[in-house]
Amino acid sequence: MENKNIKKITIKVEGSEWEHALDHAFEHANANAKIDGFRPGKAPKDVFIKKYGKESLYMEAADHAMNDAYVKMLQENADLELVAQPDIDLSNVDENGVEFVFTLTLKPEVKLGKYKNLGIKKDEVKVTDEEVDNSLNQTLQNYAEISVKEGAIVSGDTAIIDFEGFKDDVVFEGGKGENYSLEIGSNSFIPGFEEQLIGLKKGDTKEVKLSFPEDYHSEELKGQPVVFKVTVNEIKEKVIPELDAEFFEDLGMEGIDSKEALEKQLRENLIARKEVDSENKYIDQLLEESAKTVEVDIPEIMIDEEVTRILGQYEENLKMQGLNLEQFYQFTNSDENALREQMKEEAINRVKYRLMLEEIAKVEKIEITDEKAKEEALKLASKYQMEEEEFLKLFGGIDMIKYDLQMRGAIEVMK
Repeated sequence: MENKNIKKITIKVEGSEWEHALDHAFEHANANAKIDGFRPGKAPKDVFIKKYGKESLYMEAADHAMNDAYVKMLQENADLELVAQPDIDLSNVDENGVEFVFTLTLKPEVKLGKYKNLGIKKDEVKVTDEEVDNSLNQTLQNYAEISVKEGAIVSGDTAIIDFEGFKDDVVFEGGKGENYSLEIGSNSFIPGFEEQLIGLKKGDTKEVKLSFPEDYHSEELKGQPVVFKVTVNEIKEKVIPELDAEFFEDLGMEGIDSKEALEKQLRENLIARKEVDSENKYIDQLLEESAKTVEVDIPEIMIDEEVTRILGQYEENLKMQGLNLEQFYQFTNSDENALREQMKEEAINRVKYRLMLEEIAKVEKIEITDEKAKEEALKLASKYQMEEEEFLKLFGGIDMIKYDLQMRGAIEVMK
């Protein structure tokens, strides 16, 4: 079945243009030619052709002619919207000329369905007193000081411990640590380990008996009973600050000098965060609902390119965690092909949403002026504390600002 998103265009280079390409190929080839009686580059063209044949110039001449053919193809088809670099095949070459076949992947036709009055409501944003209390407690936790403690370990303390693990009275690999800082209640150790340290004091030792989880990554240890010999070297506790003048000074938030003022600010922060989340969820639901009625045949190359983009974003996120893709593949017993396959559905949705919004912008005649785009660029540059030129370079230029505003305008139409 013919793919209507694929178009093949044949461009011929012949006559004087082909002769020019052949001359160029001759000059290049002649510079290294070994012909009796002539220094390199000095043999006449007819002598060179007699020895090597005119056909020896064809491929070099075709390479030289390809760029002109490409430009000609673009000029003659300026009305076509391409979504990928064209594939180029040399279909024929002889003394009369060269023929190229360009395979173009065109932007697919999009048939919109229902994209207005979709019956989706944005979640109402509410912030409870409990959420404000939790945010206040978290703020106090963030400013807590750690100090050495006398007495027994309780949940929330940090125990500085030496430990060594034994399975069947034999030390197992990776089960030993010295002066290890373990926050009790963080659940960062094997289930049951931290709880058994509660009540111990500095200098105490204990044999902690437990079993590794059934899903533990080590085949040798999963589900196996083990014993850790633990010594407590030191105990530290968090000292939560008082809500006094010193704390508010350390906090450094303008106009915040009381518990009431801080709670008010925390409530506003929670509301702002929830409003962003609510808006994002609302837009996602609009796109998902409208896309159900859209008809579009997405070229495979657009999906592949989007998968590559998602993979790049995923790799950047891994780097922020101190990992790379090769380590990820080792940990998950996976590879790039498997990861790309997992990302394919998201890539299809992203491309479909983008094509749908572009079509809505076209149908609704949403156009962005240079003046409006420049105004937006200045606003965003100021927001991110950057010079306008630097911001535009990072964002992709004024055309990307226009595109972004156009897509946002299309979303507004859907609301």
